[in-house]
Amino acid sequence: MPIQTQIWTVGAQPTPLKSAQLVSEQLLEEMIIAAPALLSDDWMLIGRQENTGQGGRIDLLAMAPDASLVLIELKRDRTPREVVAQALDYAAWVERLEADEIAAIYQRFRPEGDLAADFQARFGLPLEVEALNQSHQIVIVAAELDASSERIVTYLSERDIAINVLCFQVFQLGEQQLISRAWLLDPVETQLNAGSKPSGPNEPWNGEYYCSFGQSATRSWEDAVEFGFICGGGGSWYSRTLNLLAPGDRVWVNVPRQGYVGVGRVTGRATPAKDFRVCRNGQDAPVLQAATRGTYHAEFVDDPERCEHFVPVQWLQTVPLGQAVRETGLFGNQNTICRPTSAQWRFTVDRLKARFHLPEADRQG
Repeated sequence: MPIQTQIWTVGAQPTPLKSAQLVSEQLLEEMIIAAPALLSDDWMLIGRQENTGQGGRIDLLAMAPDASLVLIELKRDRTPREVVAQALDYAAWVERLEADEIAAIYQRFRPEGDLAADFQARFGLPLEVEALNQSHQIVIVAAELDASSERIVTYLSERDIAINVLCFQVFQLGEQQLISRAWLLDPVETQLNAGSKPSGPNEPWNGEYYCSFGQSATRSWEDAVEFGFICGGGGSWYSRTLNLLAPGDRVWVNVPRQGYVGVGRVTGRATPAKDFRVCRNGQDAPVLQAATRGTYHAEFVDDPERCEHFVPVQWLQTVPLGQAVRETGLFGNQNTICRPTSAQWRFTVDRLKARFHLPEADRQG
């Protein structure tokens, strides 16, 4: 069903706001440039109206915290088939972009900027060349969504193409216009489709989850081992994939740039920091009081989008950071949780099962 939003005034006699229209989708593009959070708090814009050299121009190009690219195409007045076909055509061009080409795109977009330095400032992580553009996703921006567009995008997404639609609707409130946004599909699924299949052959998911644990002043692997959890936060991009995990799932934990440090069974659902409790010295305690080796975004504890989220885990085996398992060819990804479908992931799990010396029952899944 096409996306429809209704906004009402609050009061004794609620009144629905009248739908309105922007002057043009060019205005919407200008608004996004001025306030990129209209699209997502999780992305950094790096390009605009970039010439593909194939007779077309990409409306907007962004980068996610894992250095994957986001192709953003405004629907404008094109038919569903036209906009989707063109977006897929542009995506084939984006997929082949090399690091120096991406840096040049950013230089044209922001002449005074430096991609690596600005990425570090935006996400608090170094921009690793080997991680750059390992995957991408397509986002179609529309002022309204018709049934045909919905069917096409849903069909592609169900076949693991990382594509989504962000629908903006405009309402009139007196002399002022208000704008709302709604995703056609859950953004976490699009993020997973983009992040779970790096270059190389794919195969059915083996049921094993991957976790990227960002060891830093923000979160501590020692705390995670002692109190039995994995976590992510600082923005919805880092925390929302934790919702994929359910009790009984097995997850392998990798600390970026150090290696794999543990494997465990999930025992509960993702929970915001202010509600998550652990056992400390035999007593039940709030995690932010017990786990003191990291800050866990305590400053965002009342912000559901930016606060740290925790998932309880029963560890099957862990090792200290100094003994992390790191080998050439092992799978790596910046998504907090993903369900990899690459042959590299099967190879990685087989190697980890050997290195971690799990009991036979746990080696089988």
